[in-house]
Amino acid sequence: MARTGRPRGFDEEQVIERARDLFWSRGYGATSVQELLNHLALQRGSMYGTFGDKRALYLRAVELYVRENRRYLQAVLQRDPLLPALRELLVEPALLTGAVEREPTRGCLVGNTTAELVPADEEARALVVTAYDGFIEDVATALARAQANGEVARSAAPEAQAQLLLLLFQGSALIARADQGDRQRVAAGIDAALESLRA
Repeated sequence: MARTGRPRGFDEEQVIERARDLFWSRGYGATSVQELLNHLALQRGSMYGTFGDKRALYLRAVELYVRENRRYLQAVLQRDPLLPALRELLVEPALLTGAVEREPTRGCLVGNTTAELVPADEEARALVVTAYDGFIEDVATALARAQANGEVARSAAPEAQAQLLLLLFQGSALIARADQGDRQRVAAGIDAALESLRA
């Protein structure tokens, strides 16, 4: 009779969620394996046996973040009119995945991963490229709809407009990590960019 082994005493998805939050808050390099084990309440053997090494767990945490963010983004983009919804997303990038309730200065985990691991880590690079492409695809689809109903100018292709908004989103998220105070200047820049899209 084959041995099935001892059942796991933890929920794998919950562990990945908690790892995501720790990496998101501290960064990949600043999070030691021991800190990770303590935070997740795991034995070293359980972590390595289930998730592989720290890097493998980090990539799974980023994958979870990307999936959650895309679901939220797609929900936001269903709103009509579109430009106020985009403004909310750009002014408060931490709204994605409910980060405001936890720690608004975390920035974007995809942007943080880009800054910390790309281009040296090819798997991390592929993950962030997929995330950025998904953002552009979803936003371009929404902008095409807004162009058709007369809300957004047809002066540029929706894909180019979506690329502009990706740059704004990542810049806003990055600034949020450094500036915990008044975000009125960032909001003014976002308003100017969105005004240029208005029909």
